[in-house]
Amino acid sequence: MTDALRRRETTLGNPGPHPNPRRPSLRLPPGATDAHCHVFGPAEVFPYAPGRTFTPVDAPREEVTARQRFLGLERAVVVQSAGHGADHRALLDALRADPANRRGVALLGPELGRTEVQTLHAAGVCGARLHFLPHLGANPEPDHTRMVVDTVVELGWHAEIHVQGTGIVDHAELIAAIPTPVVIDHMARIDLREGLHGPAVGSLLRLLDQGNVWVKISGVDRLSRTGPPYDDAVALGALLVERFPERVVWGTDYPHVNIAGPAPDDGLLVDLIERMAPSETHRERLLVTNPAELFGF
Repeated sequence: MTDALRRRETTLGNPGPHPNPRRPSLRLPPGATDAHCHVFGPAEVFPYAPGRTFTPVDAPREEVTARQRFLGLERAVVVQSAGHGADHRALLDALRADPANRRGVALLGPELGRTEVQTLHAAGVCGARLHFLPHLGANPEPDHTRMVVDTVVELGWHAEIHVQGTGIVDHAELIAAIPTPVVIDHMARIDLREGLHGPAVGSLLRLLDQGNVWVKISGVDRLSRTGPPYDDAVALGALLVERFPERVVWGTDYPHVNIAGPAPDDGLLVDLIERMAPSETHRERLLVTNPAELFGF
């Protein structure tokens, strides 16, 4: 990839995180967990995947941790990004720097052998992610999906599913058949032009009714059709917390790659938690109890 193309990709959809977020007014409970963040690079130490579909701005673990501390978050789940592909060195570095307060989610490429998977497990990886988004590459082949699910079941991990639009409907049968805990990223990135009574929301609710499916109340800026303060997406988050308080978690999605427009204010995202989880009891579950159960803190 040429430097010119890298600069163009960084400008279009990867602007870097908000440079000066406000300090949240909402005080988070002790043990509050960022259930979805990424580490990127630094590229000179941890190069990006040669076949990647985007190039992020560097967000090394020290920067990610500093932003989380500023927001009042103590624990974090670091999700491997397609920007690094199946090269987990940056993820492993982040987990080993704070093993008590960090867990990880891997991308299990076909080239990863048994030894590499065991290394990830020993370092604190507790889940594997499957992408069904065209901008991140082709959907996984059925054989690869089966391999990932088999590995997740064997190791006692969760399966993390990343879909958008009608994806939660299109892949509902696959999700329903996974016999281990399943986590739906970013409220399934549902198209909110359908409102809260469309088929995608219905499909998500039916899956959550199964009892082994969880959902991340994150990415309100990605779902919203109205912009800050993201009222339409916050309404969906509030519905999910009210209906399934025992199987919701929340994350910053820091540093917000592959977005349209500037990155959201992370302080605002924290303050919106209060609108989605208005009681202290709900916030304790969302930020502390549920992630401790799901990720093994």
